Amino acid sequence: MKIIIGLGSCGIAAGGLKVKEEFSRLISENPGAGAAMSETGCMGMCYKEVMVEVVDEAGNSTIYGEVNEEKARKIFESHVLGGKPVAEYTVRSSTEPNEQDSFFEKQRRIVLARCGHIDPESIDEALAMDAYKGLEKALKTMTPEQVIDEVLKSGLKGRGGAGFPTGQKWKFARAPQSDKKYIICNADEGDPGAFMDRSVLEGDPHSVLEGLLIGGYAIGADEGYIYCRAEYPIAIKRLNIAIKQARERGFLGENIMGTGFNFNVKIKEGAGAFVCGEETALIASIEGQRGMPRMRPPFPANKGLFGKPSNINNVETLANIGWIIRNGAEAFAAYGTAKSKGTKVFALAGKIARGGLVEVPIGIPLREIIFDIGGGTSSGKAFKAVQMGGPSGGCIPASLIDTVVDYEELNATGAIMGSGGMIVMDEDNCMVDIARYFLNFTQSESCGKCTYCRIGTKRMLEILTRITEGKGTEEDIPKLLELAEQIKKNSLCGLGQTAPNPVLTTLRYFRDEYEAHIRDRKCPAKQCKSLIKYAIDPDKCVGCTLCAKNCPVKCISGSVKKPHEIDQTLCTKCGTCKAVCKFGAISVD
Repeated sequence: MKIIIGLGSCGIAAGGLKVKEEFSRLISENPGAGAAMSETGCMGMCYKEVMVEVVDEAGNSTIYGEVNEEKARKIFESHVLGGKPVAEYTVRSSTEPNEQDSFFEKQRRIVLARCGHIDPESIDEALAMDAYKGLEKALKTMTPEQVIDEVLKSGLKGRGGAGFPTGQKWKFARAPQSDKKYIICNADEGDPGAFMDRSVLEGDPHSVLEGLLIGGYAIGADEGYIYCRAEYPIAIKRLNIAIKQARERGFLGENIMGTGFNFNVKIKEGAGAFVCGEETALIASIEGQRGMPRMRPPFPANKGLFGKPSNINNVETLANIGWIIRNGAEAFAAYGTAKSKGTKVFALAGKIARGGLVEVPIGIPLREIIFDIGGGTSSGKAFKAVQMGGPSGGCIPASLIDTVVDYEELNATGAIMGSGGMIVMDEDNCMVDIARYFLNFTQSESCGKCTYCRIGTKRMLEILTRITEGKGTEEDIPKLLELAEQIKKNSLCGLGQTAPNPVLTTLRYFRDEYEAHIRDRKCPAKQCKSLIKYAIDPDKCVGCTLCAKNCPVKCISGSVKKPHEIDQTLCTKCGTCKAVCKFGAISVD
């Protein structure tokens, strides 16, 4: 009997280490049970963490969700010792259908194929699921040009956001003659609500290493860098283990697999600057300089890291490469649309019932991702919009829920595919405040090099803040549009060029909300604190005192069994009183 604990960041945050300790204790106290324990990365169902998989001697798998120490004891007693799975905790079974199976039904896993199935710290488990077979095929049976051609034929586009053909990018990097070339993995994932790259690195670091190796062989590089933000300590730890194991097995170092190909990898920990997701800023950071973008040309393919030809791909792009080489370009291109091939990993976050990590064929409608896989809104309230592409993307409204998820269709809405973040919003979200939130992020993350980005985003943020405070004027919308156009046109890098997107898309689809804030001094979603007031209906209040006891600023007064009152001069409009009231006595006006 094998017990596998999900210990990605989501599992650990939910209490996975305590569950692991409990199972460890139970195994040591019951040596006759013949149970062994291992750990794995994120299985994708973050909404069900902590997750535990039990595999019996016949190979039957039962996955349990929301496991705590008490449930761990019952699972061990009933399933491990008694051979009887605990149905009430089961979220997926290889022998019995389950309502949670719909989370996986429309997914097609290439990048995430091994995540949640292998111990990320065991190269043997990765090898058992075909790790490095693509590398072996490339080195022993293909020329670098053939590798590039295969990637070109697959139709793989860069999964970091820009969507540039990966094979074409490799072709550009191979062309220059140089004594030294570099290939870089961009793991500087900084979008709010995005955790795709982190989960892949934590769950299957060997897939990224294999892609980096194949890419290095293809462009003629003998050294690679993985630029990973320091806020991902588990990913960095597992990467270091994977690099050490790969070197010991002969997949890294000198004369790999006896082919004469030499390749080594270094990890560079980034300090968390969002702008370092841009290629030239990332290169500057690796070189020890301040992470700021530079003018192009020259492009990194000609003059990149330390002045040498370099190629940069993100985590998900590289994680596809081994599968493509192993299975062939046609197998990958069988997924997707005519112009956008393969699958895409998305992080479902925000007000989504089934938050987590999913991988779907490109071309699937948004509706199927949000409702069929994600289960709709977590609040049960009406779906309002989804932010695609993080702070560089845009809000897609409910009216466009049937938009096909590919690069071309998403761009037409004003949003972008981006790296794969999806933040779901319901009717209670204020779209003006959402735009302000994302612009505040990009304004804070601007490196300051460009005047239009540095000052323009600040002016836009000031206008949005004024509108949410009920101080907006009729001139503010034209000003926002003018500033947005100038910032997009005159910023040096992608951060500034895309910073206005959340504002532009919310203005495009939710202009009425802006006008309500400006003309009526009202927030239709009742979220902007300067425009709302919490009040207690004396006819509904029974004097239970729950609101007063839970108020963090003690602004509610009243006697037991008597109607209470809110002191508006002290109220911070946090919403706690409304959340705890069981009688619907508190309203927001």
